[in-house]
Order: sequence, then structure tokens, then C-alpha cells
Amino acid sequence: MGQTVAQKIFKAHWRDNPSNENVVLDIDVVMCHEITTPIAINDLVEQGLDQVFDPAKIKAVIDHVTPAKDSKTAVQGKILRDWAKRHNIKDFFDVGNNGVCHALFPEKGFIRPGYTVIMGDSHTCTHGAFGAFAAGVGTTDLEVGILKGVCSFRVPETMKINIVGKLPDNVYAKDVILKIIKELTVNGATDKVIEFCGPVVSNMSMESRMTLCNMSIEAGATCGICLPDITTVKYLWPFISDKYESYADALEDYHKWYPDSDAVYADKITIDISDLAPQVTFGYKPDQVMDVGKFIGIKIDQVYIGSCTNGRIEDLREAAKILKYYEIAKGIRAILSPATPKVYSQAMEEGLIKIFMDAGFCVTNPTCGACLGMSNGVLAEGEVCASTTNRNFAGRMGKGGMVHLMSPATAAATAIMGEITDPRENF
Repeated sequence: MGQTVAQKIFKAHWRDNPSNENVVLDIDVVMCHEITTPIAINDLVEQGLDQVFDPAKIKAVIDHVTPAKDSKTAVQGKILRDWAKRHNIKDFFDVGNNGVCHALFPEKGFIRPGYTVIMGDSHTCTHGAFGAFAAGVGTTDLEVGILKGVCSFRVPETMKINIVGKLPDNVYAKDVILKIIKELTVNGATDKVIEFCGPVVSNMSMESRMTLCNMSIEAGATCGICLPDITTVKYLWPFISDKYESYADALEDYHKWYPDSDAVYADKITIDISDLAPQVTFGYKPDQVMDVGKFIGIKIDQVYIGSCTNGRIEDLREAAKILKYYEIAKGIRAILSPATPKVYSQAMEEGLIKIFMDAGFCVTNPTCGACLGMSNGVLAEGEVCASTTNRNFAGRMGKGGMVHLMSPATAAATAIMGEITDPRENF
């Protein structure tokens, strides 16, 4: 019987089978940030187990609240900072060099096809865009990963989603994944891996594939996976050129992670996006999605562009293309947070930051703060935000606030008009 991508990765990393349903895997990368990891660190210290399995395989960053906004977040940062120093974790990114984890770590070349990756963060699934198995885990699993370099999983089934057609103008990966979540519902892929394939995915950049995989968790999936191809190889080439003589050699090696032709899937779905309109969420669940036309005229108080979903350079380009020559509507505020220092620097070089600032945006340092309602863009009760983030849960960006998820292009058009707007109109 053939195997899926996830099954091949599980087989290659197998350590033990403690039960018929569970398998223990060796982990290639353990990622850490200052919100969830300090709990694990303190527990290990209290147990007399203040150790790490391999400092080179641990990547750490202060990104959720940066710089610290109060004493509590300062302590969280200090715990992670001191721990990284204590254990000689060289890949630790502190204030000034830090960025949003799920944008920064791929940018640094830390993720490769066939890898196993864990983090105490649900959007770790982002890294499946590279043909890796990447999953968010709880504190106990994170502790074991830090200490022993292993993690236990229930063996997931795989769902294959074939995306066909051609993306219409001003329709992007964010719109595609919102449409998929609507079709699957928030429970539709629970305990499953989603393999994204088809011509639309093949034509996507790595940034767009990361957007797809990033929101797989919103349909309940453990991980989203894209097949590693020439786009993957070119993205990773600065980090793998010493291992392979050519793109072709790398591509041939990565092909071993492709699913077999007779692989068994829990479900197979084909989605044609040829006529897809920009998508927008309503309510407080990410599967509550409709075409942007259903929302025309809904007033907003804030626009937010950034996050591990849509804070990369192509996202900023999409928004800037709409914003150029315009100013944001009076009476609203708009915030841009480039996902990493590299993205920020590149946006400056390309003149994108000037476009945002001329339009009236507040441009902040890289941070996750607004996305989870902790800093740099928290909503007041009753306020409405057009956001490129990944969750519209009740209170997600501030108690009593409403979040409408959308693409950077739709968010930019909305900022100009002061109400939810179709980016295909008049821009």
C-alpha cells in the first residue's frame, strides 16, 4: 500500500510505538517563543531537568509582545532570554533581530522538506508549506521535545485537496484558504493532515503556500502540507547549495517525500477557484465566510496588515499596489506590521513603507501583538477591525471587538474607503 507525505515522514522519524494509536517521532526542529515556552522552561527547572537535547535544533524568538509592554511580558522575555544564554542556543532572536516566528524561521532556512517540527503555537502548521510535518503542541509535549528531542503523535489520516483553475485578479492565497475552511468547516479536517496540490498550488510562491498551510488549523487540521518542488528549492537554495550541486539534484532528493500514486486518503476534494471572489469572515468562527460583496458598506474602525499569515513581502506588495496614490479614510486607523526585519528592510528599499505611511498607516516593528489582542493594535469594545490575521474568535483582538478576516488587498481597499470594499472595484 502506498504512502502519503505524512506517512513517509513518520516512517523516517519513527522512534517507538507506545500504543496502536500513537507513535513517537524524532524531531528535527523545536521552535520556541516567549508566551508558551517559559511555562515549559520553569517546569523543567523545578523538576531538576534544566537541559536541552540539542541546542542547534532549538530555535527561539521573542515575538508575541515585543518590545515588552509591561512587567509580566518583560519577565516572560527574560526567562526565554536567560534560558537561551544558559544553554548556548545560538538561534535566539531578541528585540531588534526578531520577527514573527512562522515568517522568521522559514526565512532563516530552518525548515526543510521531510522535517518534523513542533512548537507551542497552533500555527506551527505553516511550515508544512515546505513539505514538512509541523504541528503545534501543548506544554508537556514541548517540554519532552526540549529535553529529549521526541514527540508523541496519533498517526493522522490525510485529506487531499486539489486546487484547480486560475486565480482571478486581486484574489489571493488568503481568499483560497478562507474558501476551503468554509467548505470544510472548523471541524472538517480534525486530526488530519491536508495535502494541498494541483496547478494553483504549483504556481504559488512559498509565501502563498505558507498562507495556505498557516490556516489549516482553522479547519481542525494537524498540519497542512505542500509538495516540495522547484519553487521550494529556489527559496531554500541559499541554505542548501553546499549540499546539492544543482537545483535538479535537490529536486530529485526532495521527490522522495512525494506521495505514492496508490497512497490512501481519508478524503479527496477538488476545488475550482476560477470564479472565486475575495473572501471575508463574519461572526466568530473562521468558517463563517462569504464573498466580499455581501459585506459592502460595513463600517470599520481599524485595518491591520501583518501576522504570520499575511505579513510577508508579497503581502505588503499586494496591499501597496492598492494603496498607492490614496489615503486611508478619515476616522479610521490603519496599522502595518512587517513580519520580519528583512521584510521591513526590503519594503523600505522598494518604497512600500513610504506608500503605507503616505496613506496614513502606522508602521510598527515586527510583532504578533495585535493578532492575539496583546499589544500594537488592540480593539476597544464594539470596535470593528478589517484584518489579515488568521482568527476571528470573540475577543481575539480585544474584548468586545469584531474581526473580519480578509486578504491584504481587500484590507487595503477597505482602509481607503473606511468600509469593507471589493479590491477589484476602482483600484
